[in-house]
Amino acid sequence: MPEGRRKRLTHRLPVVRQLRELSEIVERLEHRLAALEGLRRVDVDLARDPRAADPRRLLRHHAQVSSQNGEDGIIHEIFRRIGPGRRVFAEIGVGNGLENNTAFLLAQGWTGFWIDGRDTFVQAISGRPDLRGGCLAWLVSHVTRENVGGLFERLGVPVELDLLSLDIDQNTYYAWEGLSLYRPRVVVVEYNAALPADVDWKVNYDPGRLWDGTQNFGASLKALERLGARLGYHLVGCEIIGANAFFVRSDLTEGKFAEPYTAENHYEPQRYPLSHRRGHPSSILDRPVGA
Repeated sequence: MPEGRRKRLTHRLPVVRQLRELSEIVERLEHRLAALEGLRRVDVDLARDPRAADPRRLLRHHAQVSSQNGEDGIIHEIFRRIGPGRRVFAEIGVGNGLENNTAFLLAQGWTGFWIDGRDTFVQAISGRPDLRGGCLAWLVSHVTRENVGGLFERLGVPVELDLLSLDIDQNTYYAWEGLSLYRPRVVVVEYNAALPADVDWKVNYDPGRLWDGTQNFGASLKALERLGARLGYHLVGCEIIGANAFFVRSDLTEGKFAEPYTAENHYEPQRYPLSHRRGHPSSILDRPVGA
């Protein structure tokens, strides 16, 4: 029997297939364990890091409830410092609705607005009587610099809101630029951590362009720092994975956050392999009755 045919027949044997499947399972488990060990080390390092020990810094407040990484805890700490305001949010790029930066705010009685280019999040909120009654309005739409203001008007997003979260991969920088008339107290925005802290770079704008999965997306932290400054915001921190940056309106920052408000001071490098859900699968927590 020819060698090639013999190998093909061998690969079809049930025991060989099972061994290959087991090998793949073991490999996935090894990756997961490595991620968990990485997270454990990050927790230990943060507890010992003099930079993170500065009480004005946000790193040590990271906590994951419904967010992808530690954004929930940092958002909670920011509003503990500046006050909750009217507790109104808007998020562009909510994913499946179960894991984003504002689902946990819903569970704390906030009201808000969701926009995403895909409708996968609709299933997460359907059949939830606690999310009715006007606490959440939403749209399924592709977002561009030119249409984002109109989408906010259509939804009824107030000019003065408390939190704006932006994560649409390719054109996140330009979506924020298109919302210059809105004055959220806090902005959470995705940055491209592949770029060094002092490099001002952003992807060339094309409203129809989607992320191709490479590092050619979004904008560097320095570019966002400068855009934020132009719009009246200070960069006050990043989360440990190196995916999201936090900005606070400049009239609210004095004495509350670590200065200087620069990319060089607050940059966190890309640690994407450490992105991992701790504990049980993600879910939108029950909203308080009567909220």
